[in-house]
Amino acid sequence: MTDHTAIGPEHLRRAAFVYIRQSSLAQVETNTESTRRQYALVDQALRLGWPQTAVAVVDDDLGLSGAQATARSGFAHMATEVAMGRVGIVLCLEVSRLARNNADWYRLLDLCALTRTLIADTDGLYHPGDFNDRLVLGLKGTMSEAELHILRARLDGGIRHKAARGELRRGLPTGLVWGEADGEIVFHPDEAVVNAIRIVFERFAETGSVRRVWLWFRSNNLLFPLQDTQSLGREVRWVVPTYHAIHGVLVHPGYAGAYTYGRTRFERYIDDQGIMRSRSRRLPRDQWSVLIRDHHPGFIDWETYEANRAAVRTLAPRVSIGGVIAVEGNEHTPRAAIPGCVQHHLDAVAEFLKARGSDLPFWQVTDQYRLAVKSRPFAE
Repeated sequence: MTDHTAIGPEHLRRAAFVYIRQSSLAQVETNTESTRRQYALVDQALRLGWPQTAVAVVDDDLGLSGAQATARSGFAHMATEVAMGRVGIVLCLEVSRLARNNADWYRLLDLCALTRTLIADTDGLYHPGDFNDRLVLGLKGTMSEAELHILRARLDGGIRHKAARGELRRGLPTGLVWGEADGEIVFHPDEAVVNAIRIVFERFAETGSVRRVWLWFRSNNLLFPLQDTQSLGREVRWVVPTYHAIHGVLVHPGYAGAYTYGRTRFERYIDDQGIMRSRSRRLPRDQWSVLIRDHHPGFIDWETYEANRAAVRTLAPRVSIGGVIAVEGNEHTPRAAIPGCVQHHLDAVAEFLKARGSDLPFWQVTDQYRLAVKSRPFAE
C-alpha cells in the first residue's frame, strides 16, 4: 500500500475521479448513508491536494450492478479518461464499487498502471504499477468477484429449494392468482376473467384452430384479460385479444394445474456490435427444473393440455432462415386464397429467402397465418 507521498505534481495536474455506485435502485433509495459516504470522498480528494475544480464525480452508474461494465456508462467514461492520461487518481468507497468481475477490474488496473493513475479506497492509496500494490488490488478484486458468486449461490439455492416445493411466488398466467396459504394457487376472484380463459379452451375444443378462436373473440368484439404480474395477478387490464395471447393460453402448463419453474434459461452472447447481451431461451420439458402436476386447480386436465399442445404444434409447421419465421401453412396453398395484406408480407419474406440463396421450403398461408421476426425460432 502506497503512502500519500506517492502523490506528485503529475497526479495533481490531472483530475481526481470520485466513482459512486449502488447495485440497485432499491439500494439507492434505502442505503442513503452509503451514498452519502461515497459523495463525501470529494472531501478526501480535496485533502489530498486536488482543487475543487479538478474533482469530478461519476455517479451515472447509481442503481447498476458492477457484474458487467457494458451497461455502465459512468465506468466506461472513467476508463476512457484514464486511458487518455487525464486522471490522476480514482477514489471509491471500496474497490467492489468499481467492478465485480476480474475482466473489467484488471482492464482498469492495466490502464491505471500504464498512465500512472492512483487508486484510493477507505483502506489506503494504491499505485497499480507497483507490484505489491497490484497484488493487494488483485486480491481485493478476486474477493469482490467471489463475494458476488457466493451471494448469488445462496440466493439461487433458496429460490430453487422453495420452487421445488411449489411455494415460490412468481408471475402467474392470466386467470390464476396466489392464495393465502404457502404455495396456494386459486382462480382469479373476477368471474369474467375466469370465463374468458374457459372460453378459449372451449372454442379450441370445438374448432381445433388457434386462429379461429382468436377471430371468434374479434368478431364478437370481446376484450381479453391481461394480468399484471407485479400485483401477483390481481390487477387486470382488458385489451383487444391477440393471436399470441390465445396461443399462450393453450400451451401454458399452469392452466392444467401444473407448477413449473425453470422453463427458460438466460444466456449471454455478443451481438454484432461486440456488446455482451442476455436473452431468454425456452427449454424442452425434460430440462425444466421443476414440474409438479396437480399442484392447483386447473382449467383443463393434463391429458387435455398434452392434446392441445400437440394440436397446436401440428397446426404450426415452422421454418426459420436468417431470423425470419413464417408459421402455419403449406406449399400447396394457391396465391389467390391469400389476402392481399398477407401477400405483401409473404413477398417480403420470399425476397429475403431468395437473397440469402435459401433452398428451404417456405410455407405460405392456408387457414391460419402468423408472421414474426425474431432472432431465433419459436419454442414451446
